[in-house]
Amino acid sequence: MSKFSHRWFNQISEIDAALWQSFFDDTPFTEHAFLAALEQAGCVSEESGWQPMHLAIYQQEQVIALLPGYLKHHSYGEYVFDWAWAEAYQQHGLEYYPKWLCGVPFTPIAGQRISINHNKSAEVYAYIQHILTATAAQLDWSGWHINFCHQQQATALTSDTVMQRHGVQFQWFNEGYNDFEDFLASLTARKRKSLKKERAKIAEQQITIEWLEGADINKQHMQKFSHFYRQTYLKRSGHNGYLNTAFFELLQQSMADKLVLMFAKYQGEVIAATLSFKDQNCLYGRYWGTNYELDSLHFELCYYQGIEYCITNKLKQFHSGAQGEHKISRGFKPVNTYSLHHIQHTEFAAAISDFITRERQHMALYKAQCESLLPFKQQ
Repeated sequence: MSKFSHRWFNQISEIDAALWQSFFDDTPFTEHAFLAALEQAGCVSEESGWQPMHLAIYQQEQVIALLPGYLKHHSYGEYVFDWAWAEAYQQHGLEYYPKWLCGVPFTPIAGQRISINHNKSAEVYAYIQHILTATAAQLDWSGWHINFCHQQQATALTSDTVMQRHGVQFQWFNEGYNDFEDFLASLTARKRKSLKKERAKIAEQQITIEWLEGADINKQHMQKFSHFYRQTYLKRSGHNGYLNTAFFELLQQSMADKLVLMFAKYQGEVIAATLSFKDQNCLYGRYWGTNYELDSLHFELCYYQGIEYCITNKLKQFHSGAQGEHKISRGFKPVNTYSLHHIQHTEFAAAISDFITRERQHMALYKAQCESLLPFKQQ
């Protein structure tokens, strides 16, 4: 392992953007611009409990692997829940925080987490595991975690001391539909009628939808969206949300070509909005907000409009975020998610490993049950 070395970075700006982009190109959320916007806007910081701590692996002077990482002092905004583990630590007089997390803050989207440019990736994985575990012991972390990685990466890193955890999300897949009616035709008559009824309520309420993309999105649009986002969080959670107006403005400046903003309007007034990201294959529905709780508005703006957008633009997939069993009846299929966990404390590691084994069995059953509820016609 001695032929490799490593370095920690406390700011993404310390890593050359072009170098970073040469490693990460699979989703918009591991882009240098996205991670930099989080840091520049103060959404991630030592004060927010998301202290940037990115890892670079070198062979001689050349970077051969990169990991976006954060030293965590809580478990908010991760979407892979370990609160029960932290509570168990506390009950035994132990500290669960800090821990180190490889992932994208506030973003339950699977993607590349460890990007390796080396012909012997197994050796690099082994070195990364060694460095993370040694640093955890040195700095007194309870452990290290990798959230929402690809299955292939999860398999490569799972070992006697690294546990693989499964989750389930719901995503929509474009089966070559010509238009929304074509998609509806793939559903059973009862489900098709239900979706049409929901969409009709939007027209009955005289609500219209506007799509904005790329250069058509300006700073004022992002400020308006931020208002909706923060107001909705305030009503539901009692705080303004994880993200601030500065973050959304930075996205507009640096990633406009990856953004899709949808406004719902009533009599010319914007009453709700969603902000999504896109790449060549996928639409990622990420944030939403409204000033009004209107019948079926959330379903229309967050799901049906995204499906329409994918069909119109021939995107293969619509990823609408975490959780949400109500998505099943609207044609979103269950898919597995993967995360990895190393716990330093031997006895806790054994107990958590047992929990994860049982949880995986439960997740497999849950996924099968969800698949049985899909609204599509039998082929």
